[in-house]
Amino acid sequence: MSTSTLPETSTDVLNEPSSSVIDDTYHTSQTEAEDAGIEDEAWIKVRRTSNPVRSCIYAGRIPRVVQNCLADADELKQEGNEHFRAKRWEEALASYRAGLGRLPKRKAASSGGPPDSDEDAEGASEGPAPAQGDVAPEAAAEQPPSELELECARARAVMNANIGACYVKLGEHKEVVAACTQALVDDPTYVKALQRRAASNEQLNTWSSLSSAQEDYNKLLEILPSSSPQVPEIRRSLASLKPRVEAAQKEETAEMVDKLKGLGNNILGRFGLSTDNFQFVPNGQGGYSMNFVR
Repeated sequence: MSTSTLPETSTDVLNEPSSSVIDDTYHTSQTEAEDAGIEDEAWIKVRRTSNPVRSCIYAGRIPRVVQNCLADADELKQEGNEHFRAKRWEEALASYRAGLGRLPKRKAASSGGPPDSDEDAEGASEGPAPAQGDVAPEAAAEQPPSELELECARARAVMNANIGACYVKLGEHKEVVAACTQALVDDPTYVKALQRRAASNEQLNTWSSLSSAQEDYNKLLEILPSSSPQVPEIRRSLASLKPRVEAAQKEETAEMVDKLKGLGNNILGRFGLSTDNFQFVPNGQGGYSMNFVR
């Protein structure tokens, strides 16, 4: 499944109104903070912190504050969508990154992803992705995520998947893999993220990346209904991947053995020996026996 098969942005899906560039000021006023129940000390921390994500954390993730973060992020996402439609990949990437920075970070690894409900840069309606944990895992395990936390997860996932879509267009496949991996942290069944990561891992064309692509394609076959028009293409990709994985494995194994032999010869040469003096033969039990040969 190559990157060229990824669907283009479609205006019939990305049909929300465009937004202008917003500034970096934080929009919560002291009055809003008081209405939301933030104590004076908490408000001082919010006011002194320029990063809205940190503000959310200091204020105990008060719903009003988090909603403001989400609203800011959504404006930047719409701005990024406009850039993406116009094929301004760098500008779209900058907008999506800025939007991601507005969102609260993940508390901890979540079990199961939120339902799909948002749109990504290429018009897919799916759900959740990145950020770093601030709260101890034990605390997160005590209670299920709230609706607001799920909404933040959906927003992070879409933003990360959109970042991945920009990197696809820029041909930076390692960055695609990294961004989509972040999206899949919050939603392991995010179809678009799996597709993009698999396609970019194919492009990287290493033993590990091709093996990862296989895993993602198999995951997609589990997720997608058998009637999906994408299933035949995924099966073709899997069929073509098998010999490529085997070839890459042999090539990289041979390179590793050559490097080890070079290192071994460097050491053994001091004793008048080389790795050619040692032969490894199958022992019939799934292992090897080493013989010394002069």
